[in-house]
Amino acid sequence: MSVSPHETYAWLQPSAEEHIGWDVDVMYGPWPRHHRDIHLDGVRAHLRRSPVAGALALSTRGPLFDDAAGNAETLRDLADCPELLPVGTVDVRDAMTAEDRLDELTAAGVRFLRLFTCEQAAEPGFPGYRHVVKLAIDRGMVLLHDGDPRRFGPPLTGRGADVIFLDLHAYLLADFLLLAREEPGFKATTRMLSGPDSIERVIDAVGPRHLVFGSRTPFMDISPQTLKLRYADIPPDARAAIATKNVEELLA
Repeated sequence: MSVSPHETYAWLQPSAEEHIGWDVDVMYGPWPRHHRDIHLDGVRAHLRRSPVAGALALSTRGPLFDDAAGNAETLRDLADCPELLPVGTVDVRDAMTAEDRLDELTAAGVRFLRLFTCEQAAEPGFPGYRHVVKLAIDRGMVLLHDGDPRRFGPPLTGRGADVIFLDLHAYLLADFLLLAREEPGFKATTRMLSGPDSIERVIDAVGPRHLVFGSRTPFMDISPQTLKLRYADIPPDARAAIATKNVEELLA
């Protein structure tokens, strides 16, 4: 059967169920393993073509080259980008300078701190990592945390920390749910929850407050992430919490 050129599949048409208030996983600048330097203007244009209204973002200069210069660049670049909120970072390999970096970020009103433990070869038991985490939690910052939640989650429990795990894979979901049962501040992004019922399992086990939307823009396509949330078999209020409200509560 031939298909009329005027007909199309329903999933090709954006719907209200794909609206994302906040994407917590956005970067701009060069990155290892990617062949393009994605400048801020390109990232903003990419987001404008998507259902994403706002994002938490930072320059890759911070984690890759110089945390102080990278934070300053992020704050300067995003000052004229109302749809983007700046995220700070520190170099956990040089934790002796972390207090100054965090004081600078706090003075600038930055609420989110992104840790790049994979790129900076930090382990949860390292003194520098423990020092940085304590300083950030003491200042009430929200941690955007890479790596395996099974390794980094336990040292963060019992501390009243707000943590968003950026790399939760569907295969690790059960362990995260056990952590989330005891930690109201633990959240994860939907990016790697690729199982057919991963999002539904989280809602059933611990509720929607433990998920937020993250795409890893511009290094991954936004569309599969928004479609995943659109077609998840969850109530509308749970979808709205994941897409928008959970991040807004952290900003309050």
